[in-house]
Amino acid sequence: MREKVILVIGGAGYIGSQCCKAFAASGWRVVVFDNLSTGWRDFVQWGELIEGDILDQGALDAAFQKVRPVAVAHFAALANVGESVADPALYYRTNVVGSMNVLDAMRRQDCRQLVFSSTCATYGVPRYLPLDEEHPQAPINPYGQSKLAVERMLVDYARAYGLRYVGLRYFNAAGADPDGDVGERHEPETHVIPLAIQGADDPAYEFTVFGDDYETRDGTALRDYVHVADLADAHCKALDYLDAEGASGFFNLGTGAGTTVAEIAAAVEKVSNRKLRKRVGARRPGDPAVLTASATRAAEALNWKPTRLDVVDAVRDAWRWRQIETDGDRGE
Repeated sequence: MREKVILVIGGAGYIGSQCCKAFAASGWRVVVFDNLSTGWRDFVQWGELIEGDILDQGALDAAFQKVRPVAVAHFAALANVGESVADPALYYRTNVVGSMNVLDAMRRQDCRQLVFSSTCATYGVPRYLPLDEEHPQAPINPYGQSKLAVERMLVDYARAYGLRYVGLRYFNAAGADPDGDVGERHEPETHVIPLAIQGADDPAYEFTVFGDDYETRDGTALRDYVHVADLADAHCKALDYLDAEGASGFFNLGTGAGTTVAEIAAAVEKVSNRKLRKRVGARRPGDPAVLTASATRAAEALNWKPTRLDVVDAVRDAWRWRQIETDGDRGE
């Protein structure tokens, strides 16, 4: 019987590192494969790091031959929507070609179980809410298109080659490790909670609210924020599901509830006990007023339900992480 080894592609990033911690706690031997272009060496705390790029088929093959994993968790991707519009070739090359390289390396090593990091961006503009997995997929940017292309590749590889997969469509990942081991560190930062926290913590920074005239309860955009630790739990349950011969498929990960940008700002002020410096800017093109998830399928099939439902918990963990980062200067 092969050792319970998981190769975590992109395991040095925000969500991947949190999942590595959860995998290790669940009894997996974790090996991370990451080129550290957007990940961080100090986030690799629960297993060996193999430095390599998913666009380098030889490096991938060498890693698979060395590790001989029984499962793969694939997080490696570029995920900046604006950048994807400006440079779609970069996104198709990294996210689609890179993912095909991962799948082909799995085939050569006879590794058949995959948990794939997907996104609600594959749905595009919502036709109804909450979004369930049957909602039409019509992405409105190259990032979403690239992720949808990989999803379709998974279906075809499963049919032709015996791949078994779970694709997890995240809504808005939020927070940091409750223990403070890892957290959100992006350069540049584009996510709303760390930016709002910066507005409370950095006197030189002004947090921008993009639009205050949406048809929501306070006029600001409403999103479904799911705590990163709950996301990690979902990945562990996805591996259990595959191990129990569950059928391949795609699953939304969200809370089913929505929080507005104004409510995020208020939560930051509550947690930090500081006034948030902010201003109102114009709406961003393509931003819908509301995005919320139906995660019923994940609850029924994966036995997953988020436990950190109050966005204040995510803000509190993110605020604590900000203080760790500021005090410790641990970035590499």
